[in-house]
Amino acid sequence: MTKSSYSQRILFSWLQRGTKFLPFSDAASADLPLSRLLRLSLFQVSVGMALALLIGTLNRVMIVELHVPASWVSVMVAMPIIVAPFRALIGFSSDTHHSELGWKRVPFIWRGTLVQFGGLAMMPFALLVLSGQGHAAQAPLWIGHLGAGVAFLLVGAGLHTTQTAGLALATDLAPEESRPKVVGLMYVMLLVGMMVSAVGFGAFLSDFSPGRLIQVLQASALLSLVLNVIALWKQESRVRVPLHQRQKSETFQESWTRFCHGGQAIRRLIAVGLGTMAFSMEDILLEPYGGEILHLSVGTTTALTATLALGGLLGFSLASNILSKGFDPFRMASIGALCGIPAFLAVILSAAVDSSALFALGILFIGFGGGLFGHGTLTATMNLAPPGQSGLALGAWGAVQATAAGLAIAAGGVIRDLIDTFYHAPLGYDFVYSIEIVMLAITVITMLPLMKKPPHVVRASH
Repeated sequence: MTKSSYSQRILFSWLQRGTKFLPFSDAASADLPLSRLLRLSLFQVSVGMALALLIGTLNRVMIVELHVPASWVSVMVAMPIIVAPFRALIGFSSDTHHSELGWKRVPFIWRGTLVQFGGLAMMPFALLVLSGQGHAAQAPLWIGHLGAGVAFLLVGAGLHTTQTAGLALATDLAPEESRPKVVGLMYVMLLVGMMVSAVGFGAFLSDFSPGRLIQVLQASALLSLVLNVIALWKQESRVRVPLHQRQKSETFQESWTRFCHGGQAIRRLIAVGLGTMAFSMEDILLEPYGGEILHLSVGTTTALTATLALGGLLGFSLASNILSKGFDPFRMASIGALCGIPAFLAVILSAAVDSSALFALGILFIGFGGGLFGHGTLTATMNLAPPGQSGLALGAWGAVQATAAGLAIAAGGVIRDLIDTFYHAPLGYDFVYSIEIVMLAITVITMLPLMKKPPHVVRASH
């Protein structure tokens, strides 16, 4: 056998059997091959890139380099919560939308892409005013705050719309038995997007300047547009229904009532909200904490966002493997919440012992616990969604998660500033982390009635 033919046999064997060892490769099917599924998941990469900017790089730059109060930054980062409660309505609308082009999900994804692009495109100019560089120094400071707030709002509105409709499209394309795995893959790609983007932003901003920051934001706007166009290309089939043949669908209120009546939906959403708040209050504080308390550079603290995403990726991968074997998703979510408690304790102790390694380890396990919690609640939502309501179910989960995260981010910054007004750092940071530990314990208690009871073991009598 020649060397060439031997190499071809190895390659063919890998293509036939080797891909089963890739993470989430079992989510693919005959109608939805892995290559198409990965291409579709690029919209999650663009969302992850935007999130890495909002909750990672930009908040550190504005607080430490531009000296913007953390309360202002937290409010800006939390601006997307204005749109977040409408995610359930967006999902419902994409479930029932009739397009003249025959699409249901694509119009929503495309609109969200353009809005996200617009927010990223205008953000550099608002930040230039905030920094007071060049001619922008002559502009009133409130213009910079207003422009930055609008830019953050547009980016948030775009990514919420894109993500809700995109996940619903992925659910439509996947066979019913593999839908939870497909949605899990989508969120792993979100974390991959955050991780890769954070590393890239850290490398480009290692030698920080306002001009370099503007270049990064402009490139991000263009890249998000390109990624989403590639993701959408020939994914959704066109099914045109004449106007006179369109059946009247149920109203949003009717659909929402039907959704709430199944599987303790309200308690599930409360648990999602509590756990998300517990894992989100520190989002805009971790990088400033590293810069202000542990004296780490911009590049180093930005890399910590990648560490957070890596922990989430590990958590999602482990949860997917275990949940596919029939493990209770609410029990998995509870394990994730419990993992967060020692993680936040490690972050608090890192300042006392002046250990950046302990700080990074705590961040890694915050992401890991959040990944277990997110995948558990997401899988439970998909498993318990009423027929024909995948968009609404994902929208409700995303609405509660995004709203809770936005409120928690805003509260975290405001609480830190209030505590630091009367006491010295790092007490403001530590107070926020302590609140998160308490909320994680409350989350576990809330989910106890949702867990499946373990089967009784009958012991044989001797």
